[in-house]
Amino acid sequence: QVQVVESGGGLVQAGGSLRLSCTASGLTFSSYTMGWFRQAPGKEREFVSLISWSSSTITYADSVKGRFTISRDNLKNTVYLQMNSLKPEDTAVYYCAAQPRRIGPNILASLYDAWGQGTQVTVSS
Repeated sequence: QVQVVESGGGLVQAGGSLRLSCTASGLTFSSYTMGWFRQAPGKEREFVSLISWSSSTITYADSVKGRFTISRDNLKNTVYLQMNSLKPEDTAVYYCAAQPRRIGPNILASLYDAWGQGTQVTVSS
């Protein structure tokens, strides 16, 4: 069965950095676009970043562009999100998700069919 597991969240001061990791199993990782989403209390889940199966397509939300970097290691079935210059408004539960290659890289959450349980990121001011 497919399993997606995030790690690396925590509490950090504004201006600090965190690196999230997401490992997927039970699927052919190199055939999936991987995406990061986040959900803050009282808000809807929003797209953060995606990376296509071959890393040829990388997309960021405007709110994180220039601060976050997504990468993947297909040999380790792992995708990373390096988050620098963190702001209090980045506080949220961060989710990793897998999207089949046949769909094509897409930011819509509804087009991702495997999700992790989320990891909490809290940025204090």
